[in-house]
Amino acid sequence: MATKHEQILQHIEDLEVGSKISVRQVAKDLEVSEGTAYRAIKEAENQGLVSTIERVGTVRIEKKKKQNIEKLTFAEVVNIIDGHVLGGREGLHKTLYKFVIGAMKLEAMMRYVDAGSLLIVGNRYQAHKLSLQHGAAVLITGGFDTSDEVKKLADELQLPIISSSYDTFTVATLINRAIYDRLIKKEIMLVEDILIPLEGSYYLTTKSTVADWHRLAASVDHGRFPVVDENMKVQGVVTTKDVMGHEYLTTIEKVMSKNPITVVSRVSVASAAHTMVWEGIEMLPVVDNHRKMLGVITRQDVLKALQYIQKQPQMGETFADLIMNRFQEEKGENGVYFRGEVTPQMTNHLGNISSGVLTTLVSECGSHALRQFKKGDMVPENITVYFLKPVQIESVLEIRPRVLEMSRKFGKVEVEVYNQGTMVSKAMMTAQVIER
Repeated sequence: MATKHEQILQHIEDLEVGSKISVRQVAKDLEVSEGTAYRAIKEAENQGLVSTIERVGTVRIEKKKKQNIEKLTFAEVVNIIDGHVLGGREGLHKTLYKFVIGAMKLEAMMRYVDAGSLLIVGNRYQAHKLSLQHGAAVLITGGFDTSDEVKKLADELQLPIISSSYDTFTVATLINRAIYDRLIKKEIMLVEDILIPLEGSYYLTTKSTVADWHRLAASVDHGRFPVVDENMKVQGVVTTKDVMGHEYLTTIEKVMSKNPITVVSRVSVASAAHTMVWEGIEMLPVVDNHRKMLGVITRQDVLKALQYIQKQPQMGETFADLIMNRFQEEKGENGVYFRGEVTPQMTNHLGNISSGVLTTLVSECGSHALRQFKKGDMVPENITVYFLKPVQIESVLEIRPRVLEMSRKFGKVEVEVYNQGTMVSKAMMTAQVIER
C-alpha cells in the first residue's frame, strides 16, 4: 500500500507536461492535508518533475535525461534571470536549445533564429513578433514590456515571452553560467543513473525462509540479497554467512543482518563506490527517503559507470581544474613535480595564497603522484597541511609530491611546496583507491 506522499508523487508524475500544480488543488483532489501536499510537491521539484516560477506558479516539466543535461527549460531560465512571464505560459516546460542575442538589423537577426531558440533583445516589438513566428521564445531585457498583439501571439503559439530587468550582457552571462554548471554535473553520475530497478532486482522478504534463499542463490551467481517487509521497506541484508547452519524452515527475519547500509538514488556513483570499497561489500540496496527499496547497485555496475565517465567529453571546469591549469607538470632529478604562479584569484584579502587553494594544490598533486603507481580515482581520506611561511601573490611555486606507501586500496604521499628554494608548506595525505 503506497503512502499518501508516494500517491501524490505518482499523481504529479502522471500529469501532462505543462500542467499547473497548486498545493490547494492537490490537497483537494487527493484528500490530503495541505502540509502533506506541499512536502510532496517540494520532493517532485527536487526530482526535476516540476518547476516553481514567481508570479506563474508551479508547472509540471519534462524530467531531463542525463544526455540532455546541458539544456535548460524556459521555466528554469525565468528563475535564473529573475524574470516574469508576459505571455506563452503554456510553453514554459519546453526546452531551450540555443540563445541568440538580437544586436543587429532585423533581417540579419532572423537568420539565426529558429525553433527552440531564445531571442534575447530589447524593446523591439517587430523582433518579438517575428521571433515567435519562427518558433522561438523571446527574452526582453531592461525590464521592458511588449505589445498586446505579441502577448496574444505568444499565448496562441505556446511560446514564452519573458521580461527581465537585467541588461543583455548580464542575462547572457547568467544563462551561460547555468549551462556551464550543467556540463560539470554531466560528469557527476548519480546512483539513479545506474541502479538495477526493482523489477530486475533479486530480494527476499522478512517472511521468506532459508529454503527460499537457497533456491534464489542457486538461480543467480551471488548470495547477498536485500530483505524487505510488506511495504517494500528495506529491513536487512542476508548473505551466505548468515544462513549457514540454519534449518531450511527458519525465517529470513531471524538470520538476516539488520539495519544494513543503503544508499539513496541522488548520491554520486563515486560516493557509493567509496562506501562499497570501505565496507568491502558487492551490493547496495537503493532506497528513497522513506527507506522504500527502488533497486540495487552492484560493484561491477559502479566500476563500469566510472569507466564510462572517463570516456565522456567534458567542457565544464571545476575550481580544482581552474587552479591546476596554472601549474605545469615537469620532471626533475627526484621525479615529477609541478610548477606554477600564484594568481590574484588564488589569494586571500592579505594578498597571500588562500589555505583552500593550497590544500587543493596539495590534494591534486598528491593524487597525481599516486596515480603513477595505481590507476583509478584517488579519494583523499586525510590531509594534514603545515603552513610554514606566507606565500605572496605572483610567487612561483614548486610542488614536489613523494609517494611513501602504496597498497591495493590505499596510498600515502608526502607533498612539499617550495618558493625560490625555500620550503613554504608541507603536507601528508592518505587516499583511498577506487579502481576503474
